[in-house]
Amino acid sequence: MSVADTGQETWQTSACILCECNCGIEVQLDGRRLARIRGDKRHPASAGYTCEKALRLDHYQNGRHRLTSPLRRRADGTYEEIDWDTALDEIAERLMAVRDEHGGDKIFFYGAGGQGNHLGGLHTKALQAALGSLYFSNALAQEKTGEMWVDAKLYGGHTKGDFEHAEVVVFLGKNPWQSHSFPRARPTLRALAKDPGRSMIVLDPRRSETAALADYHLQVRPGTDAWCLAAMLAVIVQEDLCDAEFIEAHTTGTASVLDALAGVPVTEYAARCGVDEELLRSAARRIATAASVATYEDLGVQQAPHSTLVSYLNKLLWILTGNFGRPGTMFLHSAFAALAGGSGKSGRGRRTPVTGAKIISGLVPCNSIAEEILTDHPDRFRAMWIESANPAHSLADSRAFAEALDALDLVVVVDVALTETARRADYVLPAASQFEKWEATFFNTEFPHNAFQLRPPVLDPLPGTLPEPEIYARLLRRLGAADEGLLTTLTKAAHTSRAAFGQAFFAAVGEDPTLFGLAPYLLYETLGTALPEGRRATAPVWGLAQLCAMTYPDAVRRAGFPDGDALFDAIAATPSGVTFTVDDWDDVWAYVRRPDRRFTVEVPELIEKLRELVDPGSPESSLTSDAYPLVLSAGERRSFTANTIYRDPTWRRRDAEGALRVSPADAGRLGLSTGSAARLHTERGSAHVVVEVTDMMREGHISLPNGLGVDHPDHGTVGVAPNDLTSLHHRDWLAGTPWHKHVPARLEALGPVQALS
Repeated sequence: MSVADTGQETWQTSACILCECNCGIEVQLDGRRLARIRGDKRHPASAGYTCEKALRLDHYQNGRHRLTSPLRRRADGTYEEIDWDTALDEIAERLMAVRDEHGGDKIFFYGAGGQGNHLGGLHTKALQAALGSLYFSNALAQEKTGEMWVDAKLYGGHTKGDFEHAEVVVFLGKNPWQSHSFPRARPTLRALAKDPGRSMIVLDPRRSETAALADYHLQVRPGTDAWCLAAMLAVIVQEDLCDAEFIEAHTTGTASVLDALAGVPVTEYAARCGVDEELLRSAARRIATAASVATYEDLGVQQAPHSTLVSYLNKLLWILTGNFGRPGTMFLHSAFAALAGGSGKSGRGRRTPVTGAKIISGLVPCNSIAEEILTDHPDRFRAMWIESANPAHSLADSRAFAEALDALDLVVVVDVALTETARRADYVLPAASQFEKWEATFFNTEFPHNAFQLRPPVLDPLPGTLPEPEIYARLLRRLGAADEGLLTTLTKAAHTSRAAFGQAFFAAVGEDPTLFGLAPYLLYETLGTALPEGRRATAPVWGLAQLCAMTYPDAVRRAGFPDGDALFDAIAATPSGVTFTVDDWDDVWAYVRRPDRRFTVEVPELIEKLRELVDPGSPESSLTSDAYPLVLSAGERRSFTANTIYRDPTWRRRDAEGALRVSPADAGRLGLSTGSAARLHTERGSAHVVVEVTDMMREGHISLPNGLGVDHPDHGTVGVAPNDLTSLHHRDWLAGTPWHKHVPARLEALGPVQALS
């Protein structure tokens, strides 16, 4: 364990696990309790910063939700505790039975990560490979796959912005005051707001905390983001504000895009999205004339109508104005390990087997999973393995997903708690918490310096639990996943020298490429036995370090590491995190995955969708009706909401019930006031809510927070589970991403309750 001594205090190094920033933290223990938490100043990205939510992580670590024994479901739906050997013997037998009767591709995998649980998630890939499973998904498939598809079409990688140094920052459906997503978000926002030479532009129906700081708040009507962005781009094109030199030097296929934007009726589109035309034009001109611009799109637009088109238009905003590859602009970056990717053998994974849904970055669309199961199609999924995820709560239409789980031949859940999903499982395997094992995160998205943290355990595993690498190793042994002779050879090489092991490992994989899928398991079983005591679970990081050094040799050397072994050793010895690649801004073009290093701007499918916006009768133009006149945003991030690993509601000091936010205009029309009770109806369900009247909301728009509606042994179920109200069928035409932020709804007053705290 890493320990920092300050006087009489002992602090241990770790990381926050509540959002993708994964800020470095230090923890002081009182027994098994996380008594004190502070930011880790040595962390190369967060540099001591953390938000107040991280300070309450003991609610995750020591809540009464923790499981301490494998569970097996009885015929009556209740659970009995069983020992690990029994659980894994039975699971192995049942997995092999599904594989042998129906094929390994009928075993579907979901999750394997969580916000900071990525090291354990590596091992699911080995189990997939051993079983011949081809289909996989996780939360990214209901958030980011539209953007991933656009990125792949344009330049082949993931982009992010240098918000700290940008003259103009644009946030689309994004409230980083609450959702963060880049290092030191709140100090960066404060600096932006205070500097008269810089500007912040926010596109959001809500007057969020970030929008309240903005110089330009484009308060669009819900679901009209595409019209707003198209109009802004049209202003830039029609007023000849594009960066012609950048376009000529760095893009191909731009003419058709410029032609489409030249015909956009700006006045009509401004009226359509409900934004003052002059404000819209001023914001567009500010972007086009700034020395540097960085943009960030997030769930507010990615889980709403036209989401993939909006991703495309967002990227056109900075491409056509030349805001790439300089300080304060957008960049492509290295990655220590891929978060998604791969599409199965022989291209079969490009479409799902039953519904034919498009698979992007190897991920099955979340809204298609239930439909892939609830059918008599011979290729339907028959079993499901779920790790560190709660899709019965987090995916659209929870009832349909629960029904799908019940229809499967086998469901196994690996988690720390008996979640809403785990209650539908045949077996529940209790994992060690993220503070009880070696762990890491693969949200490595910075430039020109990119960092990775391999963090040590703060505590020993809770008795009865196991870290995921050990769970998978025990199961894979039962499945006979690897040849014993190979394991013996590699183990002997590992105990000889690192060089001998590297030579033996890559020779084996070169001779039999199918072993690559089993790599995390092979490394755990062989190299892991030669690592210092307690570090066996870190062995797969050696493999990732080798791949990283091979993929970015110059950038890794600039960071001070001549090869993958040196990088691995530094990572293992530096618990606060290591800068693994160092680049200069001139190096950014090396990350464009095109032979000519240019952006391929013409995407015919999306240019067609852009042209269709002119038609007011397009299917995505209006989802509301007389029966459901309001638009519900199901899952707003607030001061006291986080992901559902916080199952104990007492961590929330305010808004404990998760109030439904309503505009003053709608409240007056419906006879509601703050503290009123109301009934919220959607096409899929209804819920009792407590109302908060606030001018954050524009008329016709209401919102519920994320993270509520999970139960607790002492407090029951507090707040509304948003996906009891959402639909599988409102989703993006291409990526299949759900419209959680655009749910047609109706609200009825019930009477007073009490004033909200």
